[in-house]
Order: sequence, then structure tokens, then C-alpha cells
Amino acid sequence: MTDRPLGQFCGLARAFEIIGSRWSVLVVRDLILGPKRFAELHETLPRVTAEILERRLGDLVEDGVVRLGASGAYELTDYGRALEPVLIELGLWGARSLGDPRPGDLFSLDIAILALRSTFRPDRARGVRASFEVRFGELVVGARVDDGVLTVEEGELPGADLVIETPLLRQLMAGELSPTDALWLGLVEAKGDPGMIATFVRLFHIPAAPEAPAERIGS
Repeated sequence: MTDRPLGQFCGLARAFEIIGSRWSVLVVRDLILGPKRFAELHETLPRVTAEILERRLGDLVEDGVVRLGASGAYELTDYGRALEPVLIELGLWGARSLGDPRPGDLFSLDIAILALRSTFRPDRARGVRASFEVRFGELVVGARVDDGVLTVEEGELPGADLVIETPLLRQLMAGELSPTDALWLGLVEAKGDPGMIATFVRLFHIPAAPEAPAERIGS
């Protein structure tokens, strides 16, 4: 819960009382793909102290979002899992302003999987059957698209229609870099049908960034 009640009889205010404290929503994010022990959560959230992480977990347990399973791992309750589509949409909203990675920014396997899930456009995938192996350095994720349904899993995907690796994947997905230019300039490594890069960026897309505010007169 936030440090103090917001004093609003409103569902949105209550939601922020539950997950609005710093790190709470990232704890929920890291549990979307499955249970994790305390040490695993701390590894993916290295900038939070163990004391604060323990406190956030306790708050989320108290509010019915998270529970401690019999195996000793934390997991989402049914109430907590209901946050998944909300956080997927929120992640896509935030991706529009993501920019380039800052020094020290962590990029984990869970973040990679959720990034593909949040940017997937099922309306563009009707009738499409394709498989992609996406490499983020040492992290490897396999994505299968079957008539508008996406499955994303950790690891290599033997026989994938396209294996793609590039440090400019965000720029490709945001339309800031075209597949043709990326290939011609050698900015992307691809195995399989290079034409599938265009299919990939059609299926996985980051909407345009918000417009910058107009410069103030006299500034």
C-alpha cells in the first residue's frame, strides 16, 4: 500500500494505493510469467534493498495480490493475475516514450518476453502462421504466431522462419528504421527468409512516440 491513503472513494485510487508504491508494480510484472523466490525477485530488481522488497511483498500479500506458495516461492493470486492485461497495455503505453537504454538499465528475460507480448498486434496476425527466434545478446526468446494467437517462450526455436538479432530492435518495431534500410546498412543479423523481418515488425509494433511540447516563446 502507498505510505498513506489517497482519500478518494474511487477504484483507480484504490488500485494505486495497492500497486502505486515504488517497486510494487515491478514485483507484479516479474511474477506474471510464474512464481519466483525472494532471491530471484531481488536479482531482477537489484536497485531495491532487501528490506524494501520484503515490505512490498508483505503489502501485496496483505492486499491479496500475491501469496507465498508451499514451495517457498511467491506467486500471483487470481486477483493479482487480473492485472496482467492492464500491465501489458501499460507497458505498451510506456514503450512509446522508452527511447534508448540508459547506462545501468537492466534487461531481463521476463522483460523480453513481456515486450513481445505487449507489442503484439493480433488484428494484423489473422491467418498468419510464423515463428521467430529473437536474440537480445545472450537472451534468446522464441515466438510463435498461429492465426492471431501468440506464444512466447524462453530459448531457441529450432526451425524458426526468422532468427533476428539487432541492437536496434526498438527502432525497427517503432518504424524509425525500415527493414530494408536495416538489412542494407548491416544493422540487423537475420537467418532464414529476410522478407520475414517486414512481417515481424508488422506483427510486433510500438506506436509513435508522443509529440514533443511546442517550445515556449521567449525560452
